[in-house]
Amino acid sequence: MEAILQVEALKKYYGKLANQTKALDGITFQVMPGEFLGIMGSSGSGKSTLLNCIATVIQPDSGSIIMEGVPLNSLKGKELAEYRGMKIGYLFQNFELLDNLTGRENMLLPLSIHNISEKEGKKRLKRLAARLEIEDVLDKFPSQMSGGQKQRVAAARAIILNPSIILADEPTGALDSKNAKVLMEKLAQLNEEEAATILMVTHDSNAASYCGRILFIQDGVIFHELRRNVPEESRKSFYERIVNVIAQLGGGSANVLSISCPQQ
Repeated sequence: MEAILQVEALKKYYGKLANQTKALDGITFQVMPGEFLGIMGSSGSGKSTLLNCIATVIQPDSGSIIMEGVPLNSLKGKELAEYRGMKIGYLFQNFELLDNLTGRENMLLPLSIHNISEKEGKKRLKRLAARLEIEDVLDKFPSQMSGGQKQRVAAARAIILNPSIILADEPTGALDSKNAKVLMEKLAQLNEEEAATILMVTHDSNAASYCGRILFIQDGVIFHELRRNVPEESRKSFYERIVNVIAQLGGGSANVLSISCPQQ
């Protein structure tokens, strides 16, 4: 099986030499089809810059990003617009719903932009609304929804075009613990039951415990990787190992790589 996304020696620096920040300093990894991959790191570690490079919001200084065999730096004009609109689905921390549109209209907007038929659009909307349990807010405006409902509508909008990969940037960051749990359970179901490929940036260990694999980033480089021993390992056990890595990092450990990780 070939990787759906390949990131090779990616670098992105900000500022002049004397005060240069190495947001990404040669990151290399792959995302396999149907994988739920988490990216963790402290603020300023480079994780959001990484996601924005994959989304083509930011141009890296060097290295390559290859999606389904196509280098992103080769995309221009119509091909680039199609990549941004069809190949990736972006789930933002702060929902980014249009306030003057209902939940239904927010979900259908990407379909109208990309000329998907009304019949097909209604079919997809019905399926996703049931899957994410948001049928009761389809005719409500964002101001009438809870934070969790807004994020689930945003999730439906992000995946309604059946993108190759979902990019989730701190999706639980604006939610309370109850709504965060509901959202992560829904994303995990999409991953497990529909083989949705998800790349999620998060600082939340609870959210990360729903992933199958986690890359920890510090100072623009990957310094550790954890894999969940599926199906043998429970989410609670995986959560505890995640916390262990974070605790050693916070404790100033000079060699987090020494933490043992069962091999697949």
